[in-house]
Amino acid sequence: MGEEFLNEKEITEDINLCNSNGTLNKESIGWSRKSLFDCNLKGRWLRKKRWNYWSVISPECLFSVTVSNIDYAGMVFAYFYDFKTKKFIEKTVMTPFGKGCKMPSGVHETVSFINKQMNADLIAQKNDTRILCYSADFGSEKLSADFTVNFPENHETLNVVIPWNEKTFQFTSKQEALPVEGFLIVGEETYNFSRENTFACLDFGRGIWPYKVYWNWANASAIIDGRSVGINLGAKWTDGTGMTENALVIDGKIIKLSENIIYNYDKNDYMKNWFLKTEISDRVNLEFTPFYERIAKSDLKIIKSEVHQMFGYFNGYIRDKDNNKIIFKNIIGCAEDHFGQW
Repeated sequence: MGEEFLNEKEITEDINLCNSNGTLNKESIGWSRKSLFDCNLKGRWLRKKRWNYWSVISPECLFSVTVSNIDYAGMVFAYFYDFKTKKFIEKTVMTPFGKGCKMPSGVHETVSFINKQMNADLIAQKNDTRILCYSADFGSEKLSADFTVNFPENHETLNVVIPWNEKTFQFTSKQEALPVEGFLIVGEETYNFSRENTFACLDFGRGIWPYKVYWNWANASAIIDGRSVGINLGAKWTDGTGMTENALVIDGKIIKLSENIIYNYDKNDYMKNWFLKTEISDRVNLEFTPFYERIAKSDLKIIKSEVHQMFGYFNGYIRDKDNNKIIFKNIIGCAEDHFGQW
């Protein structure tokens, strides 16, 4: 149900994303269950994009930190939302030409950003990633985050190469349902995280993007009836490429969705319910009810972006590999509408 609709090649061995001249290695077009790609970007000055986004969601709050280098600027940001008090804080630091950003070519490698306004370290370890983030002025409060994200043995992830053309392409690794533990301090409040009920999501990207991009993305992770469940559902970004970034991860195993996800929502009122379903099959049928809208806009002439990222509850169902329904009941997650001119 879904996997047969497009001829997406599964990659099973280590491979380079780029040829020696920096163009797309056509043999890398496909997807894999593990991070097998070396994102050996070169050339195309000012057009390369490197992106590491982590989010952590517990029953109490959401915290996210991103380190990105878009060649002509480093953009590093962190944000936090307390579900009970509705307290939201976001801090963004921009540096010229990615100054302070260390961003290697592999997924499981250490990423760091050092700046007097905020530090972020995403430290790759044998079976986990440690996330450290500190700022003395996070909305006029002190921020200190220390998380350890666990990678369960044989846990599969979604790794996809998106080929717009030989000079414009993207590799992404979307990793859902990763248990996490640690703590977060915001001002006088301390939040403790347990891997029994807290999950992390990684969005790793390396590529050479079109100048204007538009996408939808939704993700969530939870334990449902004793099963570990994660969803990664995108739209618009991959149109016309023959690839999708859509998958379910159930009990640590990927179900690759080679069909589009249809998003139905009101762009005049993002707080109204969203509806997401697979275009052809009955694999995904979800209703998303937002409870908070994060709006992030920037207009620096050559750099423009507008993000409406919604925090909310998913209800409905997905189907596992045996076609059994997994029922979502008020599962916390995110859905977004994003335009970028980068």
